[in-house]
Amino acid sequence: MQRLINEIVERAKADRQRIVLPEGTEERTLKAANQILTDGVADLILLGNPDEINACATEWGLGNISKATIIDPENHPKKEEYAQLLCELRKKKGMTIEEARKLVLNPLYLGCLIIKNGDADGQLAGARNTTGDVLRPALQIIKTTPGITCVSGAMLLLTHAPEYGKNGILVMGDVAVTPVPDAEQLAQIAVCTARTAKSVVGMEPKVAMLSFSTKGSAKHEVVDKVIEAVRIAHEMAPDLALDGELQADAALVPEVGASKAPGSPIAGNANVLIVPSLEVGNISYKLVQRLGHADAVGPILQGIARPVNDLSRGCSIEDIYRMIAITANQAIGAKE
Repeated sequence: MQRLINEIVERAKADRQRIVLPEGTEERTLKAANQILTDGVADLILLGNPDEINACATEWGLGNISKATIIDPENHPKKEEYAQLLCELRKKKGMTIEEARKLVLNPLYLGCLIIKNGDADGQLAGARNTTGDVLRPALQIIKTTPGITCVSGAMLLLTHAPEYGKNGILVMGDVAVTPVPDAEQLAQIAVCTARTAKSVVGMEPKVAMLSFSTKGSAKHEVVDKVIEAVRIAHEMAPDLALDGELQADAALVPEVGASKAPGSPIAGNANVLIVPSLEVGNISYKLVQRLGHADAVGPILQGIARPVNDLSRGCSIEDIYRMIAITANQAIGAKE
């Protein structure tokens, strides 16, 4: 696992991105930020009262926080500019300039406006805020990637089975957001998860659309959904190596793939696994994590035009450090 994290960190260092941390006075966030700045992984923008941030940094011995850009939501030069931008973006929803001026005081809204205005490349929050609070402004302001209408979450699975995926590393989606995707959404999840695999893991994605059927071995409407998703995904990304429907063993094990899906370019070689529902994704990665002792990193949110990631409120300093580096890698990928 550490090897992959090191690779992610080194890619971030080589093309430093500007990452916003709206929870600028949260202890774990500040400590992770200090290490990010010490290591030169990203350029950070901390949102919060500067006196409070600096007092916390002094109290906790965080000598490199001074390298961050600190923006006070209550008082900064672009406050009115961002309010006008928000009002313009949301005017069709009836937003007034007075309402916009109130919302820009909220660090989660301000962070997304900074990104929308081109003044930052990504955002990470959630140590103190709920997923809904983190995602709402992102979807209202940054919006989804062109051609994508649904947000999803990918999980990096670092297994002890080097014969599968990229030396035991697999990427699974969706494990976090869309409970029962339709065929169109499933295709979008596949394309987004492939992009995450490329930008974060550095792998050339080989995408398997999973089901309980392999190439017509079973008939059911949920299998039909996966088959339709495969068709749509090929239209969306003609150059993407993707196939389905495949059972998990046919996707991963070369002998099984050759037997069940002869001629498939993906069967037996998949490194990106797309599950048919959130229920399957959540259960699958937790079983692999607990029974197979795999490390699970994520979820990594995808489908937003610029990366906005959500932390668990029980996250560690190390979790935040990793997710800043991952967000930076996504930001690099979003510009390609």
